[in-house]
Amino acid sequence: MKLLVIEDDTGLNRGISFALEQEGYEVAGARTLREGYRLFEREAPAAVILDLNLPDGDGVEFCRRIRSAPGTGAGTAILMLTARDLETDEIMGLMSGADDYITKPFSLSVLKLRLRNILNRKAAEGEPADQMLRSGDVELDLKAFRAFLDGQELELGRTEFRLLRYLMEHKNQVLLKEQILQRIWDSDGNYVEENTLSVNISRLRKKLGRDRIRTVQGIGYLWEENA
Repeated sequence: MKLLVIEDDTGLNRGISFALEQEGYEVAGARTLREGYRLFEREAPAAVILDLNLPDGDGVEFCRRIRSAPGTGAGTAILMLTARDLETDEIMGLMSGADDYITKPFSLSVLKLRLRNILNRKAAEGEPADQMLRSGDVELDLKAFRAFLDGQELELGRTEFRLLRYLMEHKNQVLLKEQILQRIWDSDGNYVEENTLSVNISRLRKKLGRDRIRTVQGIGYLWEENA
């Protein structure tokens, strides 16, 4: 199970990550909201351990953003951390969409127990709808990174999966080439050739069997819901 720790204190971030890895989780760490958003989109974690106060914003902003985004984040477990023992902070955090709240300093044993309780509660509620993304006869399991065409599993690389997911999440909407490149490849500010996108689009088209991805000449691509 994948987890994301967003905490700007390097020592605490590493300590939490190490403790959770000892429990068998796969953990990614971020120290800013920007890095947290990028890793959240890339890793699709089952849970986020989120600091309320970060150098470039706060956890409330992160909660609201991922809870309101279509197709992502609604079913993710969120445990919020804060150094301020104020009732208003707790209320604000819970109202923004956090599942639970813990005040620093805290015991790692307590954190692990709180996290386990949230995950168990989520599991008992059944699989969140946002973990499955469907468009016609194409279906994505966002949690397991698996794709299906008419019930048969497709062999997709990680980048192909992320590209297909992005297109499906914006069905019947033209996405600019630059927009796709930045979202899928260039989130770290690295230069990526436009040909990289066209090559991956061609691979997806071949694997999907018929052309559900329409080229909008000179502009970008569009996922056609009923193609």
